[in-house]
Amino acid sequence: MTDTPQSYDLLPGAGDSPVILHVPHSAREIPAAVRSGIVLGDAELERELDHITDAHTAAIAGAAAEAAGTTPWRFVNRLSRLVVDPERFPDEREEMLAVGMGAVYTRTTHKDVLRPDDFDPEPLIERYFRPYARAMTEAVADRLAATGRAVIIDVHSYPASPLPYELHGAGPRPAVCLGTDRFHTPPALLDAARDAFAPCGETGLNSPFAGTYVPLEFHEKRAEVTALMVEIRRDTYMTEPGGPAGPGLSSLASALGALVDAVSR
Repeated sequence: MTDTPQSYDLLPGAGDSPVILHVPHSAREIPAAVRSGIVLGDAELERELDHITDAHTAAIAGAAAEAAGTTPWRFVNRLSRLVVDPERFPDEREEMLAVGMGAVYTRTTHKDVLRPDDFDPEPLIERYFRPYARAMTEAVADRLAATGRAVIIDVHSYPASPLPYELHGAGPRPAVCLGTDRFHTPPALLDAARDAFAPCGETGLNSPFAGTYVPLEFHEKRAEVTALMVEIRRDTYMTEPGGPAGPGLSSLASALGALVDAVSR
């Protein structure tokens, strides 16, 4: 480990809870040393943060944790995904490399230059990505040891209209998109999510975003680690882009809390 300040918070839940609410993209903070490698001006960067940040998702997860009968654990990224994106593969396996959005982004949501083409991502990966991945792996291992299973619920949001960087933006954009994995998302988990979010509007599957986040140590190896991605369309709870939260936030938090309770039993 380096002496870098911790870039994430692990907020404890109930000892018998298997659930980890993972919030990777809600923050806007960029350390000064990282900011210096980004070519955008300050106003341009703020606009990019408006588009790329899953605003208020930490608040949704926090309110859901308070509403749940069994308090889930929360793993919250304290830094912007423009520092590193902890959910990307850090190598050639990552399909978002095609638009300059691997673990370290070199392009913006509108495909403009964010970092120079010759930018070396390895120092950021070593300083931020790998410690985050280790900590999330340990959090999942802790839930496995305590309860015999772990349920990772990824809390995200996405814009009502597609942004140019999206690889699969032509499909449906429901109020709540549920991202699944063939190995780690059992039918019961998906059914519980559909039931929980039914009061919030239409739910869809794997469009416009698909898949789940599972630490590589467990990926396609431990079926006791289950996972679901919850992508909430931003116009259901906030003013886009980057604006304040609205009344929809509380109902979404209640729905997420209901999902937590359904899968905690």
